[in-house]
Amino acid sequence: MQSLFIQRFLTKHKSIAYISAILFLCFSLLLGISKGSLSIPFSTIIAVLLTEWLQLPLHIDIDPMYTNIIMSIRFPRVVLAMLVGACLALAGAAFQGLLKNPLADPYTLGVSSGAAVGAVLVLFLGISLPVVGAFTLPFISIVCGFVTLFLVIGFARALHKSMAAETIILVGIITSSFLGSLISLMIALTGDELRQIISWLLGSVAMRGWNYVYLILPFFLIGFLLLMCNTKELNALAFGEETAKNLGVNIQKRKLIILLGASLVTGAAVAVSGTIGFVGLVVPHITRLLWGPDHRHLLPLSMIMGGGFLVLTDLIARTIIAPTELPIGVITALIGGPVFAIILIRQRHRL
Repeated sequence: MQSLFIQRFLTKHKSIAYISAILFLCFSLLLGISKGSLSIPFSTIIAVLLTEWLQLPLHIDIDPMYTNIIMSIRFPRVVLAMLVGACLALAGAAFQGLLKNPLADPYTLGVSSGAAVGAVLVLFLGISLPVVGAFTLPFISIVCGFVTLFLVIGFARALHKSMAAETIILVGIITSSFLGSLISLMIALTGDELRQIISWLLGSVAMRGWNYVYLILPFFLIGFLLLMCNTKELNALAFGEETAKNLGVNIQKRKLIILLGASLVTGAAVAVSGTIGFVGLVVPHITRLLWGPDHRHLLPLSMIMGGGFLVLTDLIARTIIAPTELPIGVITALIGGPVFAIILIRQRHRL
């Protein structure tokens, strides 16, 4: 009863929801930069960011070692983790709304599996494109993610012209299973690259740098704008396709745009960090429970919460058994699995 009262209060006062989410994200970023082999005070981090990043003349003496650690190592890492988490949570919220299924996530349509196949192909065959050079892996990964999306949509449309949600989910699961078998085949045939492939598949944002931030940022912005322009349609689709059609929604067109936007951010996230599960599944679900199902607010709030969540997850991954660093995908699975099980049990008891 108390939790229901809190949800109704936060639903009516969206400013509190946004302030809470932004404070959580800011705290996560500061904590992610602060903790490591060398702890850095929050005040020093803020001073460095204000002077080095925003170019504000504070005239404060700061140890150059702190400046180098923050600006060259930790800050780009937490920003990349934030963007990856935001992408996955944003895509998860969109897929769950579109498919009317709380179990839907960025991996439902096989987009992440397609992106993973592209990345593993690059690592397995040692492919290097002449134009993109060092960015061959993320480039091919994003392209393969899009190709997978178009194949899933084409097959779903061939089976059912209206592209029913059940058909899309079924085709996505089949596609993911098939592509997963291709990845397993390449892993079985590989030799020296095995450790590199496994490490990439488990997910990480270590040693990526600002170049990967610049790579994911435009795809994130484009995907975010596409999805935010269709929040009203997502709200209408939540009541069923027939209801949405009666409200004047062009079902097929809006579905394609939403799928494109969600797949764009998913492919970009997988391209720069590898496969990281449960973020797009758990974060939107918790956000919906806390602040309601209105996609006008659910999408941006899920994005903010997802960014903060993955920054904290990355912090745990690199500090829990330091100096050894765990893959982020392992931590998200260990956290996300039990959390989602608890959510399902609590919902079952309410019915």
